[in-house]
Amino acid sequence: MTTETLTLMQAEALATAALIASDTSPENAASTARALIRAEADGQRGHGLSRVPTYAAQAAVGKVRGHVTPVIEDVKPGVFRVDARHGFAYPAFDLALPELTLRARAQGIAVVAVRRSHHFGVAGHHCEALARQGLIAFVYGNAPRSMAPWGAAKPMLGTNPIAFAAPMAGAPLVIDMATTTVARGKILAAREAGQKSIPQGWALDPDGQPTTDPVAALAGTVAPMGGAKGAALALMVEVMSACLVGAALGAEASSLLNAEGAAPDLGQVVIALDPGPISGGAFDDRIAALAMLYDQMEGARLPGSRRLAAREAAARDGVEVDSTLLSKIRAIAGQG
Repeated sequence: MTTETLTLMQAEALATAALIASDTSPENAASTARALIRAEADGQRGHGLSRVPTYAAQAAVGKVRGHVTPVIEDVKPGVFRVDARHGFAYPAFDLALPELTLRARAQGIAVVAVRRSHHFGVAGHHCEALARQGLIAFVYGNAPRSMAPWGAAKPMLGTNPIAFAAPMAGAPLVIDMATTTVARGKILAAREAGQKSIPQGWALDPDGQPTTDPVAALAGTVAPMGGAKGAALALMVEVMSACLVGAALGAEASSLLNAEGAAPDLGQVVIALDPGPISGGAFDDRIAALAMLYDQMEGARLPGSRRLAAREAAARDGVEVDSTLLSKIRAIAGQG
């Protein structure tokens, strides 16, 4: 596999150009590209540049509406909805998170439901943004079917990520996980890069047999994290996102990996809590004490250290991108 190194600015400009060339407004393209390159910088390549070809193909045919502007729909003082209007999810989150911050500080807790949404990238990034504002956050989001319920062979549930973040000295504590063994985006990234093999244990083919072929894996199912427990967590997320938002179930949503069908109509829910009043002012001290216990224990580390190191390295050295993928994106942007 050959690669090319791009600065973060170069990578973001290329992704933006490809989306604009695919019938997306400059504002929406910039918001979306910014999120993709942040994922790339953190080493989350399944949510990074590998998404550009499929995003662009969907925008070009209107499966995702590239020119819409999301709108806030008020519900109650601590509850509101954002209608993404079948556009990209990132502009909807750009609108939702500042409003959620204001309401959580005023109420102590607030909830936003993002409806008529699309792929929302690295779930932990949305939580992290709130934690940097001093809030604890949870995010739930559903995805098109790719995982079979435990004991079944046909896909019904998505990778259905769940993420959490809390403010902490230095950098927020962020815990972000798909409920599958691996995020489906990593398999997509392997396919887009032309790789012929993925690790054993990631996925099953359409016949329910283990496979290392990324094409067969995308046509089959992704293995649940932790067996039956991962499948149960995916079901919980389906309730917290699809059912709570009134969105399409994973079994009903169209694929995020091609330009066929109607808009996916996915849902996401973000809950934000102000930890100071809830804890009687003790939160900062208690989480600092928890972090110290980790620091003092040999072999223990809080989640996120690799993410932060990757982010720092990418800002300094740029990101290495597969040449095959780059050629695809440049062709879309008219730079081939």
